[in-house]
Amino acid sequence: MTRERKRNVDHMVLYFALFDTEIGTCGIAWGARGIAGVQLPEASAQMTRARLRQRFPEAKEAPPNAAAKRAVEGIILLLRGERINLSDLPLDMSAVPPFHRRVYDAARNVEPGKTTTYGALAGQIEAQGAARAVGQALARNPFALIVPCHRVIAANGRMGGFSANGGEATKRRLLAIEGLGEQGVHVIPPWPARGMAPYEVLPARQSGLKGPG
Repeated sequence: MTRERKRNVDHMVLYFALFDTEIGTCGIAWGARGIAGVQLPEASAQMTRARLRQRFPEAKEAPPNAAAKRAVEGIILLLRGERINLSDLPLDMSAVPPFHRRVYDAARNVEPGKTTTYGALAGQIEAQGAARAVGQALARNPFALIVPCHRVIAANGRMGGFSANGGEATKRRLLAIEGLGEQGVHVIPPWPARGMAPYEVLPARQSGLKGPG
């Protein structure tokens, strides 16, 4: 095997691991190019493992490497309610379509405790009118929490869809962990209305709305 071919093969090898969080057993897959996917909890650890094997059939279970370990530690803290920014973690988007990449890159700018809308995210990537396409891209997001699709909601304040186990209830729970109960979410109109970034949201105490609890 030539060095070039071996290097290409090494880039294709994937690994995965399970880890415990406040909301259940999550999973992560990674390779030489970065994080390949994050799995939110299924009904049991065994089901989470089975789901990861379904998504990444060639992946081998192994202890996390440095990048995956950093992602695991950040996700654990995030799900404890800490304002952890995961936007600098390396992602392997080699199998992600170009439009989806643009959506995911933009969504990574939405910080914990803030939300945006599908339409606003479409505007941010200069795809005005493509809110539905943005929603479809986020529904296929392989990097849950690192690409925080749970922070993207409908323009009318409704949650919108969520493809993880538990659906909309899981999305609400993730937002609540970040301090955004349903009544604490105050969505700013789509960019560039009011001259604000599309992902900017007024905290409940500033918007006059009551937060959770």
